[in-house]
Amino acid sequence: MNFDVVPISIFGNPNIGVYMFANDDFALIPPGVKEDVVKKVESALKVTVVEAKVADSTLLGLFVNGNNHALVVPSIIKEYELENLKRELDLPIKVVYSKLTAMGNVILCNDKFALFHPEMSNWVKDVTEVLGVPGETGTIAGVPTVGSVAVINDKGGLVHPDASDEELNELEKKFQVVLDIGTVNYGVPYVKTGLVANNKGAVVGDLTTGVEMARVARALSGE
Repeated sequence: MNFDVVPISIFGNPNIGVYMFANDDFALIPPGVKEDVVKKVESALKVTVVEAKVADSTLLGLFVNGNNHALVVPSIIKEYELENLKRELDLPIKVVYSKLTAMGNVILCNDKFALFHPEMSNWVKDVTEVLGVPGETGTIAGVPTVGSVAVINDKGGLVHPDASDEELNELEKKFQVVLDIGTVNYGVPYVKTGLVANNKGAVVGDLTTGVEMARVARALSGE
């Protein structure tokens, strides 16, 4: 199957990763995204698009995380927002009561493993149970917000260019994929900010260069 990488912006912003979450079944996007962008997301990721908000915010990619087994949200989510997600989505949703609320940045996971921000150690057991994977705390390239510096699916992954070969080797063993380093949006090393992917395709911020897009495609398609 073709692994498409499609450039988009959300609300005119190339930092699409802060607005969106996706797995192989659905993509969560905020209300008010232009119809042509929604169509691009659906066709690139081959998913159903579901509108949502968390804590009255459009920054879903910042607050939501998960894999194909479960969704993880912070306790600042409003009751009606949680009910909306439960109604729309057919998978378990774990609410995390932590002072760290940006679940998208403090967890990095695929369907094989989860890496957590060092200050999330109390939550590793509960969250990995619902995600259906083993997990531990750690950093990548010295950065504790591990979810912000990498995007990993079940075929591969793209990681912050400052990650060492040794780190990449360790991460490859844990996530059971081959990883590459790279950037998005013309040189941004925090790849999650401009990249949303599942196992079928990816969308990137529209400032991402052709060379960067080729690298994203290679890293995440497993080819």
